[in-house]
Amino acid sequence: MKLGAFSVSLTVKDIKKSQSFYEGLGFEAFGGNIDQNWLIMKNGDSVIGLFQGMFEKNILTFNPGWDQHGENLDSFSDVRDLQKHLKKQGVNLLTEADETSEGPASFTIEDPDGNLILVDQHR
Repeated sequence: MKLGAFSVSLTVKDIKKSQSFYEGLGFEAFGGNIDQNWLIMKNGDSVIGLFQGMFEKNILTFNPGWDQHGENLDSFSDVRDLQKHLKKQGVNLLTEADETSEGPASFTIEDPDGNLILVDQHR
């Protein structure tokens, strides 16, 4: 099962304060829009997303179709195929991708400890 690029999406109270903190740890802005209260930061292959006012708790995020640099992969597992596989395993989906669609889509699951996992395909 190829889940794609991995990042942690952090819910933050003050995005500018959080940006400054993570810059102190060597992260640099990689994408997003701080004026819209979201920012993607990178340190080597480590990627975090800072999101102010968008989520209630932190989320583990996977992006099928992307590598750790946000570059398109030639070959990847489509989010709908991943979803079908998980359903067959009996995994409860909190949100689902439309399996009749193509292109960008996402679904959400929860691990046994209540940690949210977002599988979010952008292409």
